Amino acid sequence: MSENTKVEAKRVFIGAGCNRVVNNVSWGASGLVSFGAQNAVAVFCPKTAQILTTLPGHKAAVNCTHWLPSSKFAFKAKNLDRHYLLSGDSDGIIILWELSTLHNNWRHVLQLPLSHKKGVTCITAYMVSETDAMFASASSDGVVNLWDVSFPAQSSEECKVVCLDSICVDTKAIVTLSLAELPKNPGRFALALGGLDNKIKLYCGERTGKFTSVCELKGHTDWIRSLDFSLPLHTTEETTDCIMLVSSSQDKVIRIWKLVLVGDVGSWQREITLASYIEGPVFVSGTSTYQISVESVLIGHEDWVYSVEWEPPVISSIDGRLVNHQPLSILSASMDKTMMIWRPEKNTGVWVNVVCVGELSHCALGFYGGHWCPNGLSILAHGYGGSFHLWRNVSSTKESENWQMQKVPSGHFAAVTDVTWARTGEYMLSVSHDQTTRVFSSWKNDEGNEVEDEHWHELARPQVHGHDINCVAMVQGKGNHRFVSGAEEKVVRVFEAPLSFLMTLNHTCAGGEGSFPEDLQEDVQVLGANMSALGLSQKPIYLHSSSEPLERNGGGDGLDTFETVPEAAPVELKEPPIEDQLAFHTLWPESHKLYGHGNELFSLCGDHKGNLVASSCKAQSASMAEIWLWEVGTWKAVGRLQSHSLTVTHLEFSYDDTMLLSVSRDRHFSVFSIQRTDSGEVSHKLMAKVEAHKRIIWACSWNPFGHQFATSSRDKTVKIWSIESDARIKQILALPQFGSSVTAVAWTGLDRKEKSGCVAVGMESGLIELWTIKIIETEEGTTATAALALRLEPFMCHVSAVNRLVWKPTEKCESNQSLLRLTSCGDDNCVRVFDFKF
Repeated sequence: MSENTKVEAKRVFIGAGCNRVVNNVSWGASGLVSFGAQNAVAVFCPKTAQILTTLPGHKAAVNCTHWLPSSKFAFKAKNLDRHYLLSGDSDGIIILWELSTLHNNWRHVLQLPLSHKKGVTCITAYMVSETDAMFASASSDGVVNLWDVSFPAQSSEECKVVCLDSICVDTKAIVTLSLAELPKNPGRFALALGGLDNKIKLYCGERTGKFTSVCELKGHTDWIRSLDFSLPLHTTEETTDCIMLVSSSQDKVIRIWKLVLVGDVGSWQREITLASYIEGPVFVSGTSTYQISVESVLIGHEDWVYSVEWEPPVISSIDGRLVNHQPLSILSASMDKTMMIWRPEKNTGVWVNVVCVGELSHCALGFYGGHWCPNGLSILAHGYGGSFHLWRNVSSTKESENWQMQKVPSGHFAAVTDVTWARTGEYMLSVSHDQTTRVFSSWKNDEGNEVEDEHWHELARPQVHGHDINCVAMVQGKGNHRFVSGAEEKVVRVFEAPLSFLMTLNHTCAGGEGSFPEDLQEDVQVLGANMSALGLSQKPIYLHSSSEPLERNGGGDGLDTFETVPEAAPVELKEPPIEDQLAFHTLWPESHKLYGHGNELFSLCGDHKGNLVASSCKAQSASMAEIWLWEVGTWKAVGRLQSHSLTVTHLEFSYDDTMLLSVSRDRHFSVFSIQRTDSGEVSHKLMAKVEAHKRIIWACSWNPFGHQFATSSRDKTVKIWSIESDARIKQILALPQFGSSVTAVAWTGLDRKEKSGCVAVGMESGLIELWTIKIIETEEGTTATAALALRLEPFMCHVSAVNRLVWKPTEKCESNQSLLRLTSCGDDNCVRVFDFKF
């Protein structure tokens, strides 16, 4: 390889779950959905169900995102080539981002100059025109900031953001806000605030300055959770002088308030009578007087109502004029696992629940928010398990409605600790502190031909556990797909693929005939697995005991609605499964438990022939830091390797399986020789133990073409070592110091003849770099040269520490390879797949 070859990088897939907070999701007029995934702002396209990008910039968890314009103002965003997005985090920082729709690229515009002292809880906005908006942000210390933002007409200009006012409303948190222009009073705005004191506070003011408190609305008996102003209601003749405000609360009730212009100041006099108390409070803003009254009280949810949202305006034609018409339709999402659409009846005008979705969701544990898409034909909820749930109205007539579940992106909702590829790379498997193991793979599209852009989806959730999972390893070799995983417990668990998974694998891009041989079909008698009551062990469902037809597409149609773990109904899936199916019907049965370690598991690896698995646990002493060797098949312990005095952080077998490399918190690495006698017994011997770095060593990786390996450490270095012919180990290279702690490293071969390879380096900052390494073997000994091949741009990388990097296995790294695939996982809840062209 010449030094100046250009490496091209392509983002193939991002899997991530949604942060478990209210106000975290926003559906923009651009048609894209934004959400917080740990410290990243993630953006996905509902049409393809793919996460397009993650935006790096926040140093704390992202609590809320809000598009400018959001779906509510899509009618004002017909020809925009730039859309904007606001995101707020738990440190009180708010960042403004710009999306250029022409080139599909993002940029960080600015961080708001005045940040909140505590976490941002809510952002709301009102688009005054295509280039002007007002927005308000609330914080958990009771402060609300109001901002005016003007967007540039030309791309050469910059956004201007001015803080209009800062209101200290309360000592308690304000958790929801809504902004609206007062009817028939351009330039004057109403701001509704809700928080922990059960009252809705109304403030009024102008775009130029101070907002003052005008009244309080009482009625709810628990925390106010969500507020949303409608746009002005239109009648056939003229814009009426009223807008509506909908509010929801933890008292399970939704209230609709009507704000009406009753006259000019002076011309309208109020009589103090009993009726006036029922009609509601009156306030003055500028030269107009307004009255607020309760329009309706909606009772139907059985738990806290976390969000309410008016349907976005539809454009209708009146006498040839296009008018934005506010539909009388409200979407509510609740912790009772349902979303409802409420509308007034045609004849009586009484508000009723006309659509209810999500009732059979055993997995969601409740919804944190519900959102309309810009045209009102789709609704999106996000749930407690970091999951999305999307329904689309597929009915062709206006009279009937038929809401069907759609594909959505999915992923882990906590730090992803480890990731590995299937034996031939047809899918990847990741584990996380969200206590799940997930399988991701690319799917064939409907036409059967592979599209240019692969579409990846979650294929199965083999393990749903009661402990945080720290490590995983695929068992290599022939036979069924098996993996071992280690969690915050002392047991290593072995899982085997059920028949339903093997059949589903045929429908993925990488599947097909090769991955599912006929003889395997005969051997596998287990159809799927059931979750045990405590969520620790998964029991097999046998083929002959199941009366379920295998072809039924869809899992839990007949689930009872009690709070029990439903019976799994594993089936062959012809299309990517939705959350309900993933949570219960795609489990793998647990075949063995391996007992031996005295502390929580920390690292696992398997050899390349599929004979051995090595494991380590958290350790403060030499006896606890033993590495255990297990024989695949019998699953007996066949070795206890002693060398380290603290936790062994990473293990890897050499490609010829004659050596095992381990690195540890004690700053040493050890190399063990692993031999198999003719009788099949395993013998092991410590070849060397070297203090390699000044701080904890996080990761190690072998060269596929020889006995060289890389180690990476918190001391910000990566070192290359070689095992010489006389079994001495010497350092042959150190890469230049990196910008932060190096938490992951992975070596793959490029050209066997030239002995060249590529080392991927992942850092605590989330950044990833590729270095080309060339090994030169002479009579004097081994030397190496290295060159930086590629530094991935931050928008492609993780936003928190990279926990693991793994190259996709290739067919016998013999010839020189030009296309390489890398997967990575990190503390930002993300699993990523990249393609590199050398």
